[in-house]
Amino acid sequence: MTPGLTVLKARTSPADTMAAFERAIVARGMKVFARIDFAADAEGVGLQLGPTLLTIFGNPKVGTELLQRDQRAGIDLPLKALAWSTPDGHWFSYNEPSFVAERHGLDAKAVILKMSQALAGAADEAINTVPPVSDESTIGVRK
Repeated sequence: MTPGLTVLKARTSPADTMAAFERAIVARGMKVFARIDFAADAEGVGLQLGPTLLTIFGNPKVGTELLQRDQRAGIDLPLKALAWSTPDGHWFSYNEPSFVAERHGLDAKAVILKMSQALAGAADEAINTVPPVSDESTIGVRK
């Protein structure tokens, strides 16, 4: 276990899990700043890595509130989420906003609670995304 890090088992591939997470955070008023595909980057330098995606996201208004309290919090903001696969399955993780606040001594309990609730809800949607179903009966059928 890593302090301040939530790790959840996901039902779908990292790509599907992360796509569902990004939809969920946008629906909650957050913004996706970037997505990094570590496996593609590894391949680009001749190395292999299983599917591993990182999304950098947040709410500029909320993040700015925290940065106004202590700009050093910017080392941990915006927030990040990671989706990856191992032989044991698909996984999803994120840093707990409360851990970030504690690390920087931020007195912002109401803001952190709201962030934590929104993030937990989005993560729950992402890990419980139903895997895509291949419907062979529609192959060759025009729509």
